[in-house]
Amino acid sequence: MSDTRHSTGSGVVFAVRGLCKVYATEAGEVHALRDVDLDIVKGETLVLLGPSGSGKSTFLNILGGLDVATSGSVRFRDMELTRASAGQVTAYRRASVGFIFQFFNLVPSLTARENVALITEIADDAMSPEEALALVGLSDRLDHFPAQLSGGQQQRVAVARAIAKRPALLLCDEPTGSLDSESGVQVLEAIQAVARDVGATTMIVSHNAGIAQMADRVIRFRDGAITDIVVNARKTAPREMSW
Repeated sequence: MSDTRHSTGSGVVFAVRGLCKVYATEAGEVHALRDVDLDIVKGETLVLLGPSGSGKSTFLNILGGLDVATSGSVRFRDMELTRASAGQVTAYRRASVGFIFQFFNLVPSLTARENVALITEIADDAMSPEEALALVGLSDRLDHFPAQLSGGQQQRVAVARAIAKRPALLLCDEPTGSLDSESGVQVLEAIQAVARDVGATTMIVSHNAGIAQMADRVIRFRDGAITDIVVNARKTAPREMSW
């Protein structure tokens, strides 16, 4: 077990310092994040655990450029995200970040190949839709529409779409939350394989503590703060995990 949050190594891709997020509501201020510090190393897999409202999804969204911090700083490589312009953040999301959500967000009128092509046609140095879908084991489903695919297959199309741009950062918010255990295993295997293939730093938000076994580090959130960081001495393959 370790609670080391700072690293001086050259492999740090994210440096988060004093990160706070406050939402104004009719009932008063909600502190979604409270003074969060964390270094994230290139190529590692993090699993973020915690109850609903603990801040883990807010943290993910700020690092992904989908939300803005109230105070504190987030540095991605040489870029200060928390001080970047809207245009710079948009370019960062487009070039460097792949998103996978609980709900697949596929376009129902497009085939698997066409759904992935939505990304590959606008990204620099993207792999082909066929290559991305092959990485998630769907070479035989290229021309199937979402309605012709199982939930697990649809989520694997979403994984292919996310990694087709070869992102530096792969952000997964409850990627197995709407799936049965077997489909969930297949999706986690796909995420693990493609992250390794493209060298992406991967962050997975989950309510399922069993998923923690596949992480390099497990980050536990409560009440907007990091309460614990555990380093896994041995990572477990998704199919061997206890769900």
